[in-house]
Amino acid sequence: MPLRAGLTTATVTRAAVELLDSEGADALTLARVAEKLGVRIPSLYNHVSGLDGLRRELALYAVEQLNAVLTAAAIGKAGDDAVYALANAYRAFVRAHPALYPFSQRIPNDDPALQAAASGPVDVVVAVLAGYGLRADDALHAVRGFRSALHGFTALEAMGGFGLPLDLDESFRRLIQSQIAGLRAQAHGAQSG
Repeated sequence: MPLRAGLTTATVTRAAVELLDSEGADALTLARVAEKLGVRIPSLYNHVSGLDGLRRELALYAVEQLNAVLTAAAIGKAGDDAVYALANAYRAFVRAHPALYPFSQRIPNDDPALQAAASGPVDVVVAVLAGYGLRADDALHAVRGFRSALHGFTALEAMGGFGLPLDLDESFRRLIQSQIAGLRAQAHGAQSG
């Protein structure tokens, strides 16, 4: 059976991303993606392995996009400026793609391609944290803490979890400020120990 001209794994994935961005996670079905592309559902199976396969492609896409955003933010910056740039880029990515973002967090251990792609954002953050003198395990612990802080704030913001009438930008700035203070303290402890 000939494949529809122009229909590729990438076009199917982009259609799913557009659907997520415009209508949210609940809209993600093979039927909706097929409708968006003007094809029948069986045509999608030539490019993705069902809904699970599409979710895997979305995870790969999300991680690659997050890596590109973080890399662009970090270029030419160091120290505190780089940390603020990474944090703001991360937050902007989640704001722009609240339904896609969770896919960047689903990285199974048994998928080497996803594992390799997921190392990109980690590598960017490790490179930035190297400016604080953090290396090896210390750097990875710091990455986990930084990622957890960013994920927690942005996920809560995306789902409307901050109901008090208080400036969210200022709350975010203070969160990053506290992360930087922690990085400095860890760096001082690593140099003293």
